[in-house]
Amino acid sequence: MRWSHWSLLLLVAGLCTGFALAEGPAKKDASTQSKTLSLVARSRVKGDGDKKHDAVRVQTLNWKPEQTAIVVCDMWDKHWCPTATERVGEMAPRMNEVLKSARKQGVLIIHCPSDTLEFYKDTPQRKLAQQAPKVDTKIPLERWCRIDLTKEGALPIDDSDGGCDCDPQPKSNRAWSRQIATLEIADGDAITDSAEAFYLMRQRGIINVIVMGVHTNMCVLGRPFSIRQMVNQGQNVVLMRDMTDTMYNPAKAPFVSHFTGTDYIVEHIEANWCPTITSSDFLGGAPFRFSQDKRPRLALIIGEDEYRTEKSLPEFARQHLGKDFQVTYILDNPSDKHDFPAMSELAQADIALLSVRRRLLTTQQLKNFRDFVAAGKPVIGIRTASHAFSNRDDSVPAGRDAWPKIDLEVFGCDYTNHHHNAAGESDSQFIRREESAASHPILAGIPAGETKMGSTLYQVLPLNPKAQVLMLGRWGDKQPHQPVAWTYIRPDGGRSFYVTLGGVDDFKTETFQKLLKNALLWAADIKR
Repeated sequence: MRWSHWSLLLLVAGLCTGFALAEGPAKKDASTQSKTLSLVARSRVKGDGDKKHDAVRVQTLNWKPEQTAIVVCDMWDKHWCPTATERVGEMAPRMNEVLKSARKQGVLIIHCPSDTLEFYKDTPQRKLAQQAPKVDTKIPLERWCRIDLTKEGALPIDDSDGGCDCDPQPKSNRAWSRQIATLEIADGDAITDSAEAFYLMRQRGIINVIVMGVHTNMCVLGRPFSIRQMVNQGQNVVLMRDMTDTMYNPAKAPFVSHFTGTDYIVEHIEANWCPTITSSDFLGGAPFRFSQDKRPRLALIIGEDEYRTEKSLPEFARQHLGKDFQVTYILDNPSDKHDFPAMSELAQADIALLSVRRRLLTTQQLKNFRDFVAAGKPVIGIRTASHAFSNRDDSVPAGRDAWPKIDLEVFGCDYTNHHHNAAGESDSQFIRREESAASHPILAGIPAGETKMGSTLYQVLPLNPKAQVLMLGRWGDKQPHQPVAWTYIRPDGGRSFYVTLGGVDDFKTETFQKLLKNALLWAADIKR
């Protein structure tokens, strides 16, 4: 192999400074330039009025590589918080593969390890960033862009203690000296920690920015090369949500898993600043997940007009599920209630909770759900889930699909109708646990005796013989009494749980909250 003079200089510089050299500069030939980056971007449309939860939206972005930069935010070699250092080390190999893939496609890589530039002062990558001419900006690029409560509201986690989840917590002080060596710095990359990043983007005609690195609630939002300030400059920005971490201590509000804390910050960014993507857009396969993140992935599929579960279910999840589950929301489209744009995310879920009423999905969207069930994965159904995907008259418009037998095939029941309130009957609806099943884990904490039910009683008999009734309901003296909650082991081996409750008043009761949380723990095989 013959080495050019410039290649030898680069090799010597790499050996002297200790940073790793990648395979070489990205070749920007005509074939590379003609390609586009196809990025599946997730964002949130803010809810209004009583519809408090933000609706999830998914769209495909097609970006030109030569107009795109990846910003690697503060992936230091060492952090003052040991667990933060460990997570950076675990994430870095996958991140390096993303950078290599993007680099080959012609994307500019800008390494931004703040406060460590002395380490890189003589490298061509540092000099590349320094040579970009300063430009006027719409808003001054500050060393730190603090939160504006009038624009985005408070962050959903309390990080006032610095966010370290070590026990005992170390004293906060600077520990870093360079970027983690796992991330290769190649010829053609740039190194900076200031407004130079934007100047270089402007010089290169770069309008698209992919941000990755740490920490999502701090540097990733606030640095001059990162989300808030790049959005303020009019750049098209996305966060790579599986290539980041948050400084959050579960001992602080909202008292959830460390990884749920990251999810909450990602949701905050999607609602207030920019969409997010995953490393799968560059590498394929499943998104990255930390080894310590053991949470089952729960998809809440919500689309109905009567019981306001688009509000009650997210509130329930926030109050009860943050320690145990990674929660994803798949909601109907406000402009087309039969469209569930994020249904493809079901492929990554371990459990689904269905609160849908008479929606006719596209063939592909319903196939996503059918495939989930066929894989033997657990399904929780509440209230209208027994008639989620069919019209009363069994009609199916062109381009749509139906599953009229979901009640029989997924939940093991035969939904026909529900009792309707008549004068004086609203106080005649009662539920009680089935005493022969009192030891079932789903009934843990559910008291004996009758209690009033908030929702009208469904008619669901007969049940499949393999169903186990957990709760019964009665409507005055009407016979027969109807099952209200039961489990069903499907022919595919998957666990199903169904409860005919789920109205606004039901979610206000401790009995229903316990029942639903217990059912999710049972479905996920989490012992308590």
